[in-house]
Amino acid sequence: MGLTIGVDIGGTKIAAGVVDEEGNILSTFKVPTPTTPQAIVDAIAAAVEGARAGHEIVGVGIGAAGYVNRQRSTVYFAPNIDWRQEPLKEEVEARVGLPVVVENDANAAAWGEYKFGAGKGHRNVICITLGTGLGGGIIIGNKLRRGHFGVAAEFGHIRMVPDGLLCGCGSQGCWEQYASGRALVRYAKQRANATPENADILLSLGDGTPDGIEGKHISMAARQGDPVAVDSYRELARWAGAGLADLASLFDPSAFIVGGGLSDEGELVLDPIRKSYKRWLVGGNWRPVADVIAARLGNDAGLVGAADLAREPDPIM
Repeated sequence: MGLTIGVDIGGTKIAAGVVDEEGNILSTFKVPTPTTPQAIVDAIAAAVEGARAGHEIVGVGIGAAGYVNRQRSTVYFAPNIDWRQEPLKEEVEARVGLPVVVENDANAAAWGEYKFGAGKGHRNVICITLGTGLGGGIIIGNKLRRGHFGVAAEFGHIRMVPDGLLCGCGSQGCWEQYASGRALVRYAKQRANATPENADILLSLGDGTPDGIEGKHISMAARQGDPVAVDSYRELARWAGAGLADLASLFDPSAFIVGGGLSDEGELVLDPIRKSYKRWLVGGNWRPVADVIAARLGNDAGLVGAADLAREPDPIM
C-alpha cells in the first residue's frame, strides 16, 4: 500500500507523521492547534502538506476525539471542538488531494498498540487509555470493532455508579470520573485535606495546600512512599480494575492494554489494577485471566494507528 500519513489532533498542537507499513515514523510536521473549528481543518491540511514533502503518500488517517460515523468520514460530535456532523473527510480531501479516513482517536491508538506495540501476537485485545479522561478500543478477531453506528468503545462513559459524580458528558457516575487523571488528583486532594499529616511529601511538592496538588506531584510523592499519594493510586486502580472485570465479561480478551499518561507510571499503577481486576472478575480463581500490560508506543500510538488504518479496507464493505 505504501506510505500513509497519520494525524493526531491535540489540545495544543496538531501532529502529522509519515508512517511506513511496519509502523515506523519517517517524518513529522507539527502546527499549533487553532481555536475555531474551521481553522482546525485548515491546520490539519497544513500539517499533512508539511509532512508529505519528499514522500509519495497514498492516504491520510485522522484521529479525532469524538464520535465518528461508521463510514469513517463524519464527526458526529466532538466534546472539545465545536464539530457537529462535521464532514471532516470531505473537507480535508478537498485541501490535500489524497484519500482521507477519519477515526476516533482512542480507536486509532488502540489499533496502533495492537498492530505494532504491546498487542503484537494477540487476536483479541481491549485497550483503555487512562489520561485526563478514559477512552478505549476493541480488537476482536484481528478487527477493530466500531459498532453499527461507529461509536463503540466509549468506555469512559459506562455508568459505574448510579446517580454518581456528574460527568462532562452530562451523565452521572461515568467510569472516567473514578478512573482517570482527573479522578487521581481529586482523590489526592480529598485525602490530603482529611489527613495532611500523611501527605507531607505530597504537599511539599506543590504550594503546601491540597488545592495546589497536581498530577505530577502525586507520581513523585508515591515513588517516595507518601501514604496519601500511594493510597490515591490504589483508589484509582480499584475502579480501573473493576471496570476491566466488567469488560472481560463482555469481550473475554487475551489481554488488556493500558495506555494514556497514567500508564507511564508502570507497575505503580499496573500492579494494583491487576489485583483489583482479579478481585472483581467473576470466577477469577477458576478461569483463565487476561494479561494486563502497559502500552508501548506512548504518544505516537494514535498517529501510527491512524496512519495504518488509512490502509485498511472500508469497514462497510
